[in-house]
Amino acid sequence: MNFDSINEALWMTDVASEHGAVSNHMLAVVHWVMGLLAAGWGIFLLYCIWRFRAKKHPNAKYHGVTSHFSTHLEVGVVIVEVVLLLGFAFPLWAMRVDDLPKDDPNVLRIRAVGEQFRWTFQYAGADKLIGLTDHTEITAGGNAIGLVAEDPNAKDDFTTLNDLVLPKGRPVIIQVTSKDVIHGLALIPMFIQQDAIPGREIPMWFTPNQVGEWDIVCAQLCGAGHAKMAATVRVLEAEEFDQWYSEQRPLLPQQ
Repeated sequence: MNFDSINEALWMTDVASEHGAVSNHMLAVVHWVMGLLAAGWGIFLLYCIWRFRAKKHPNAKYHGVTSHFSTHLEVGVVIVEVVLLLGFAFPLWAMRVDDLPKDDPNVLRIRAVGEQFRWTFQYAGADKLIGLTDHTEITAGGNAIGLVAEDPNAKDDFTTLNDLVLPKGRPVIIQVTSKDVIHGLALIPMFIQQDAIPGREIPMWFTPNQVGEWDIVCAQLCGAGHAKMAATVRVLEAEEFDQWYSEQRPLLPQQ
């Protein structure tokens, strides 16, 4: 079954990450099962309305249904749900959470910092190491994420505002955090989302496999300006990304 054509027909989002196809397939299976259940129970309800109509059964009977068909059907539904949960959902989520490509030399490391009402993305520089941040180092209009100048890993880090730029075909690890309230970094075409919680950094990872530009959605109601917390994710070809990356300048002044 070509789920891409179905997605396009239903105005659904693009699938722009390697694991997205598996997630999309699982969602499709779940929705087909739910659709069949809805149709089946709807037909059963109409049958019951017709079969036990008052005209044919003027006197109510209170002994209940003697057949075990409905029980067997409910057990079958539970088995299907368990298979979907244990066979597909749990393993897929475990891969997203546990199998971080930490040792991959090609991995791109980013820190995403949410605040009312914007996203700041901190990129590791040439050393491929994310610098430390400290809220006491935050300065308005300059060091907005509190990058620690004394940390040698922070010397070549740079930031972008509301613009997450990624290379196609390279694994990406994003450390998600927040400066104020709980936000949610939802990259819909990547089929990945992570809450941004103050005081914590929670990793999420994926590998983009489609060039394009999409909106970033804040998945948590974070205040009066929640609807205006607009950002974009752009996936570039590897060569174009390398060019863009080389043109960025470190956030901290160079000594």
